[in-house]
Amino acid sequence: MISIYRNGAVEEFIARYESRRTQTAGDVEARVAGIIADVRERGDEAVLEYTRRFDGAVLTPATLAVPAGEMERAHTECDGALLEVIREAIGNIMAFHRKSVPRSWLDWEGDGVVLGQRAIPLERVGLYVPGGRAAYPSSLIMAAAPAIAAGVSEIVVVTPCGADLQVNPVILATAFALGITRLFRVGGSQAIAALAFGTESIPRVDKIAGPGNIYVATAKKLLFGQCGIDMVAGPSEVLIVADESAEPGFVAADLLAQAEHDPLASSLLVTDSETLAQAVQEEVSAQYSALRRQEILSRSLADYGAILLSSGLEESIALANRLAPEHLGLHLRDPWNALGRIRTAGAIFLGPYSPETVGDYWAGPNHILPTNGTGRYFSPLRTEDFFKFSSVIAWSCEALVRHADKIARFALAEGLDAHAQAVTKRVQKNG
Repeated sequence: MISIYRNGAVEEFIARYESRRTQTAGDVEARVAGIIADVRERGDEAVLEYTRRFDGAVLTPATLAVPAGEMERAHTECDGALLEVIREAIGNIMAFHRKSVPRSWLDWEGDGVVLGQRAIPLERVGLYVPGGRAAYPSSLIMAAAPAIAAGVSEIVVVTPCGADLQVNPVILATAFALGITRLFRVGGSQAIAALAFGTESIPRVDKIAGPGNIYVATAKKLLFGQCGIDMVAGPSEVLIVADESAEPGFVAADLLAQAEHDPLASSLLVTDSETLAQAVQEEVSAQYSALRRQEILSRSLADYGAILLSSGLEESIALANRLAPEHLGLHLRDPWNALGRIRTAGAIFLGPYSPETVGDYWAGPNHILPTNGTGRYFSPLRTEDFFKFSSVIAWSCEALVRHADKIARFALAEGLDAHAQAVTKRVQKNG
């Protein structure tokens, strides 16, 4: 079910694994570009047409938005124990994101020079909540919490509905618990285009955040510049670095937890212990038999699952940094000692009792994370992502006179005499 790779076979697997990052899914980009252009041209009409075609949902402009009463009713009817869990999770995640709210600042440097920065929350953001294989109220919390913590003025949520026009009631209950009042029952690339351009029913937003399938991710990529986006996410992934001290059953459970997301999800173990590798392989097979999503699990593990044998911990860490996984588990005798050597990972889980699931639902840090090796330059979704920043510059006449010659010299070196003149005119005016 999950293969062990040794020696030269390790590099062969990694080459195949990394190649999927550059693979395109046929005509996806062209198809999405056509949908985007159509939504820009026809607005609601196009959104409704594609929703009918792809999701089997026959909507009208009047039924696109989920009424506030429907969200409140879902909240009222939600299982009480589950609702309490959702509220506590919201509290944990909000508390974490409030700790990183950026601040505005001004610095009086003397001689009439004031420099600073204004941190300004975005006015309106769009959040995408995936549907399809499963419902993800956790993704709604993860996308909404940093936006709420940032003080975004208006949050607009889009999520697909079924042919019966129903949105998963737990998502609606979660939206109500978060205080969200604008939610539209539409998904796919047409929803992303609607948020980017605005339609008769769906408002234009400043930024779009949240995970989705390849069509959603492609739409976000193509629309970047029309509005902001959080990141371009691909299939989910976990990489576990483990030594001989690791508990095979825990490692296997973490690999399976990742694999059940999607047939394209990746679950990797890197270890220098042959004994552990074989034990984990056996545990994966044993635990698999009791799980429900076996078709997804088997495809994911066969195509993108692997146990890679390394020559030692240093090589294991080097492989982790090279692959830049979305989730990185450190099942090591001393994980804290290894932490400082990790350079590229979306979220890092230390020790045997920090499973990815804790991060997915409860701990506080965001589970919307960079994938496909983009952890080399992307970060988890953060409160800062829902701010824009303005620089503040205020100079006195005295300061300008003192530095005018140097500034003008710099401008003239670039051949920009009007730039130089904008300084020298002021100096001449003031003697």
